[in-house]
Amino acid sequence: MTIEEKSKGERIAKVMARAGLCSRRQAEQWIAEARVEVNGEILMTPACVVTDDDEIVVDGRKLPGKEKTRLFLYHKPAGLVTTNKDEQGRDTVFDKLPKELPRLMTVGRLDINTEGLLLLTNDGELARYLELPATGWKRTYRARVYGRVTQNKLDKLKEGIRYDGIRYDSIEAKLETQQGGNAWIEITLKEGKNREVRNVMEAIDLKVNRLIRVSYGSFHLGTLPKGSVMEVKTVRLKEEVSGFYKQQEAKK
Repeated sequence: MTIEEKSKGERIAKVMARAGLCSRRQAEQWIAEARVEVNGEILMTPACVVTDDDEIVVDGRKLPGKEKTRLFLYHKPAGLVTTNKDEQGRDTVFDKLPKELPRLMTVGRLDINTEGLLLLTNDGELARYLELPATGWKRTYRARVYGRVTQNKLDKLKEGIRYDGIRYDSIEAKLETQQGGNAWIEITLKEGKNREVRNVMEAIDLKVNRLIRVSYGSFHLGTLPKGSVMEVKTVRLKEEVSGFYKQQEAKK
């Protein structure tokens, strides 16, 4: 490949992500694990620029060409893990998806006991864009908690809170109902750190016994039945994530 041709190429991790195979970070890990070949040779470093003329093989299979960016809404039931494979043999969200769907990855994660809206995409670049706190997309949950709570207590979360050595930024929480020892709370946050809702509730002496994500940015769970998948129409997708498409155009 000439210097001019290289300048027209792209880093291999980006190409793998755009093909819907994985995120850039995962691509770099797969390369380190010697799972990727370029033109018949095992790749030893992610610092590799490729063009359409190069043959890329991952785990013995030729890398598929770039597909149209697609996004799906999935109503995740409780009891499924949000990984491709589980070392403990538990069911994953991918085990339950319709077989006719393309290769997909999740936008962030929901823990095994959390249900509700999970976004799925075939574009690793889009997944990364939607996950970044800098994008400003809020995640809203409904949490059923055990314990007595007041709105004044919840309002203090707007200032952020530190729990178990981790700092959580401002969180909006609204008391919906209190029935006996249980209450329903609507919680909105931007960061989406691991087990953030459960940890923050524990910090104010409340125990979450059911957690449902009802929206992610401008996408809402609505009446989507549990276990069902719905594709976002391309026109709407381009409207909702116009910043992503502008970013991609600028990189060309």
